[in-house]
Amino acid sequence: MSNKISIIIVIAMLIACNNNNKTEQKETMTTTSKPHKKVVYQVFTRLFGNTNTTNKPWGTIEENGVGKFSDFTEKALKEIKNLGVTHIWYTGVPHHDVIRDYTQFGISNDDPDVVKGRAGSPYAVKDYYNVNPDLADNPANRLQEFKELIERTHQAGLKLIIDIVPNHVARNYQGLTNPEGVFDFGAKDDKTVDYDVNNNFYYVPGEAFKVPQWKNGYLPLGGEENPIIDGRFEEYPAKWTGNGSRASQPDMNDWYETVKINYGISPEGRKDFEELPINFENENYKKHYNFWKDKTVPDSWMKFRDIALYWLEMGVDGFRYDMAEMVPVEFWSYMNSAIKMKNEEAFLMAEVYNPDLYRDYIKKGKMDYLYDKVQLYDTIKNIMQGHGSTDYISGIQNWKQDIEHHMLHFLENHDEQRIASPEFAGNAEKGKPAMVVLATLSSSPTLIYFGQELGEPGAENAGFGSPSRTSIFDYIGVPHLQRWVNDKKFDGGQSTPEEKALRDFYKRLLNFTINSSAMMGKYQDIHHHNRQYTEWYNDKVYSFVRWDATEKLIIVANFNEQNRYGFDLQVPSDIIEKWNLKDGKYQTEDQIYHTNKPILEVKNKVGFIRVDFNPLESFILKVKQ
Repeated sequence: MSNKISIIIVIAMLIACNNNNKTEQKETMTTTSKPHKKVVYQVFTRLFGNTNTTNKPWGTIEENGVGKFSDFTEKALKEIKNLGVTHIWYTGVPHHDVIRDYTQFGISNDDPDVVKGRAGSPYAVKDYYNVNPDLADNPANRLQEFKELIERTHQAGLKLIIDIVPNHVARNYQGLTNPEGVFDFGAKDDKTVDYDVNNNFYYVPGEAFKVPQWKNGYLPLGGEENPIIDGRFEEYPAKWTGNGSRASQPDMNDWYETVKINYGISPEGRKDFEELPINFENENYKKHYNFWKDKTVPDSWMKFRDIALYWLEMGVDGFRYDMAEMVPVEFWSYMNSAIKMKNEEAFLMAEVYNPDLYRDYIKKGKMDYLYDKVQLYDTIKNIMQGHGSTDYISGIQNWKQDIEHHMLHFLENHDEQRIASPEFAGNAEKGKPAMVVLATLSSSPTLIYFGQELGEPGAENAGFGSPSRTSIFDYIGVPHLQRWVNDKKFDGGQSTPEEKALRDFYKRLLNFTINSSAMMGKYQDIHHHNRQYTEWYNDKVYSFVRWDATEKLIIVANFNEQNRYGFDLQVPSDIIEKWNLKDGKYQTEDQIYHTNKPILEVKNKVGFIRVDFNPLESFILKVKQ
């Protein structure tokens, strides 16, 4: 027996032992309504409806165009929903810095010396009580236009999410439409000290802010002559930069366009607020809310709570939190429990990249969902690139079995490279088996980034940053999406046959997941059993089963890129017993295309089913009884 097979057997035995020592996964949802899978469609709001194809690097809004709230028409939203989407995440809605003159609307100009790109980063928020003027047909009426978008979204049967960025704000934060009694961040700060528990910012007393020293040929707006670009930005005393830099002159690779929010943690790391009691992670959001009711909390906590409640009152259904792990978990207990008291069904998802913090931010911080990046996404990406193994997937799932429902799965978002980019996989087809695995592996939500379903490669040189990620900093068009938008008919009229076929695949897969009861049921790996006992089965294939009382699924995904091949997949005896299948033959049917209908034969309490793949093909085989 080879060393490779020996290792596989050991892994299989360890996983089997681990599974036997854990209770079976229970359905996570306990509400009275029937639980179902959620699918989030992230759309970069200013790019979605832009039909301008000029794509000049550093181009102005007049040259390169911009999408509007109004581009999300009844037809557009209907097509997004029909893709198999339950929630839409409108990225870039809160008013952030932009390099465009809106002074006639009472909005101050933003300084290119402290703005990334021409259209600006959506994560440098300038005013939390209003929206990006670029997105409105009439900037003076921009908030009302967003309210109308909320109404259209709900009428389409979708729920909507926007960003809250609690760790930092734009250097020139200025609220123009604050509700009565609301003061801007920093308005009441004591700027003579570096830290006070109720200061909103950290300061460098006695030193003025200096613009970063530009390197490697970079210049604001690509070196364009502009009277506002003078290498200076008035800020005295200097504030700490968003990523935590304490220098009065941050590096150009720091988040220099933002300033860090103070949550009551001193520069030495002391927490000047009460911490949660021992074992309080086991308490529900109502207990957390009651815990904070009579506590004195830092001013920044109250400011962000009020911002969230403001948007909930307007009709927003949830939030995506940027870099949540840079903010203390106690704040999230305070913030999210207040949100849940307002709307128990609010959808709360966040970036947390340290797996050691997952359970704290879910259980103590009361997050609904966290990005499953550092473990699952990174592993899947390696497999897609040809130098990873599917053998690791089961271990990842077992490690987070108690929190699997809370780990949001994705292959693309605004921070990650496009699948079709040469820097990632170079071919959108390679995303197919990965999406089958990610969308069906657990009861957690699936995230799709706009244009992913069409194979968008993110190849444009927009200005700030580099290709492979669709730019979030500049005015640009998204060619594959624009062909589907088809002059705002939203019908794929200009899409290539390959783009249409890819979108059809995503539509079939996502709609299956949101309608399948087994997606909220139980999971068990059969991969390691087949690695040990099935000839031709290799570590570029992954297989598992999902089931509940009414639906039994065998899911097998093929990451191999070349040649058609097959094997006799085995369903182990413990699964056959749990499914209560007797010896005999059972018809199955693939739930993606409904053309493959192999027979599952149970012999001596072990199942055998013939699987023949095309390259990058996957099957969701439903067992009929």
